[in-house]
Amino acid sequence: MQKIRIFIKESVAEFKKVTWPDFQILKRSTIAVIILMVLMAIYFGIIDVLFSRMLHIFAR
Repeated sequence: MQKIRIFIKESVAEFKKVTWPDFQILKRSTIAVIILMVLMAIYFGIIDVLFSRMLHIFAR
């Protein structure tokens, strides 16, 4: 039980050291992540279609 108390006490101390981003930085970062994920989804979708077609051609 003592180890749990020490862990919680140290965790609270570490959270007090954290510098949280303001709303503008958070908004820009969120938009950047969403755009990156959409671009990656498009890229992997194109690669998947290409490999599927190649496999279909070679599997005949």
